[in-house]
Amino acid sequence: MQLKPLAGQNVLVTGASGGIGAAIVTGLAEAGARPIIHFGRDRTAAEALLARISGEGLLVQADLSQPGGAFQLWREAETLAGRIHAVVNNAGIRTEVTIDADPQVWADAWQKEFQVNFFAAADLCKEAVRHFKAHGGGRVINMASRAGQRGYAADALPYGATKAALINLTKSIARSFAGDGVVAIAIAPGWVQTDMADNFVEKFGKQAAVADIPIGEMALPAEIAELVAFALRPSQRSLNGATLDVNGGSYIR
Repeated sequence: MQLKPLAGQNVLVTGASGGIGAAIVTGLAEAGARPIIHFGRDRTAAEALLARISGEGLLVQADLSQPGGAFQLWREAETLAGRIHAVVNNAGIRTEVTIDADPQVWADAWQKEFQVNFFAAADLCKEAVRHFKAHGGGRVINMASRAGQRGYAADALPYGATKAALINLTKSIARSFAGDGVVAIAIAPGWVQTDMADNFVEKFGKQAAVADIPIGEMALPAEIAELVAFALRPSQRSLNGATLDVNGGSYIR
């Protein structure tokens, strides 16, 4: 029987109870990894996901919207799993705020978005790199976005800015710690069929979402999951520092 490519790997996935995160967990389990499923509030969904992968994983709760939440998450994951081989920073939010907003509302939106989308990911990267250096290497996968490469909508400027910062962080880790066996990769989807996309389509229509996607369709969460599992294969060291675009050919530069 062919060995599964990620057999024996413990992989922490943030924001894993639904959407892209749940698809990633499923894909990792199919590839032989033991996912560490992070959830913020929806324990029921996280437990259901664990059941779908036959219980071959671990559950960890943490509030990444709070300073220190990522450090708590790492401590608990490390206690449960011992050795962690990879972290997938998937958790993210999208806050709508316009340039006409009250200054405090504007500031709060930027702080909230950066805390969840970037600061928490940076904190986990810090702990992961230290752990990897001490245990013979590891992988960081940061879920960025097309928005981080080409800019974003006027009513959601913080989102694009956080994703651009995440891409830069990925490249910095790749340059700085490859000699320690650390491989860092960013994945930058365009529209993916998730609740966020469904809400947009309900409001503006599907054509508004896919108008600039040459293939005329959004990506499926399973496509993203398949790419994550591939990027985590031990053979893919030379992807270090790459940003993998998953946007159907839509313009990004």
